[in-house]
Amino acid sequence: MNYYVRRIGMAILVLFAATSFAFVLFRSMPGSMETILKTRLIDQAVAGGGSASQVDQERIDRLVAVYTNVNPDQPLYIAYFNYMKDIILHQDFGQSIWRQEPVFDILFRKMPWSIFISVYGLILGMTVSLLLGAVMAYKEGSRFDSALTVFTILNQTIPYYIVAILSLIAFAYIYPIFPTGGRYSPATTPGFNLPFMTSVAYHAALPIFSGFIAGFGGALAFRGNCIREMGKGYLRVARLRGINKGRIAIRYVGRNAVLPVYTGLMMGIAGIFGSSIILESIFQYPAVGFATFGALQNRDYPLLMGAFVFFTTVTIIGVLIADFTYGIIDPRVRGGEERETY
Repeated sequence: MNYYVRRIGMAILVLFAATSFAFVLFRSMPGSMETILKTRLIDQAVAGGGSASQVDQERIDRLVAVYTNVNPDQPLYIAYFNYMKDIILHQDFGQSIWRQEPVFDILFRKMPWSIFISVYGLILGMTVSLLLGAVMAYKEGSRFDSALTVFTILNQTIPYYIVAILSLIAFAYIYPIFPTGGRYSPATTPGFNLPFMTSVAYHAALPIFSGFIAGFGGALAFRGNCIREMGKGYLRVARLRGINKGRIAIRYVGRNAVLPVYTGLMMGIAGIFGSSIILESIFQYPAVGFATFGALQNRDYPLLMGAFVFFTTVTIIGVLIADFTYGIIDPRVRGGEERETY
């Protein structure tokens, strides 16, 4: 129990440190978000018929505080304290300059869609890659093994976004099988009904396929791990004892070979969320990544800051899940209580 408490405490500390660093960076860099927003609001007031000297600076400062959740006249440490207090107690990340909505509402509304296409694509890719890696190991040296090895190496050298662009061109423009963007058809009614769920799956097919290809690179690593395990002495003893081949393949070879791949899978979940910015922009899939890219184009610093906290949180959760569940796959670990510390 103490191990889990320590790990959760460390995760919270890392998240706190990352958020603090981002806040100081955003506030201290030249042309900070408050300066840019204040300039934009002054320009809007001047465009409305006033002059720069007639602009109500107090009103501008209040608007900046509403958007960024930071009072530009406060010292850095006071602004930081108030910002962190509002995030922790009220989940208030400020208001989006671009969308004119609270940042938390935007992220909370779009987060399930990013999770949907990212996790499904990665899990499908990793599942198929592990199955193929196992078959490649048991058929080592065959034509099947050679062909899949070449394909896996080529797959690892081609960036996922190239696959996404080629998929979009082939299956949405040349052969219009799938839509070019959107999360579902406007003609459907959102809810737990078959037309809506079918439309969601139809629109998510190409993004999930691209995530599937991105998660396919584990086949070669799993093949190598299986071959390494099959050469160990304890398997010869298991065969001599007459243990079933299926049990040897799953309980002995597969379980031990998956250990080095498992942590990579959990980290891959975090990594694919980071790559969703490009993926969702290519497919015009309006989720967190697409909103982050739009915020970057429009210099929407409050939304960028909120997205940074979101991606950081997902990364930390992925590492925690890998750490807590590693003992299920490898009983020797026992939740980390007996790990050596260096």
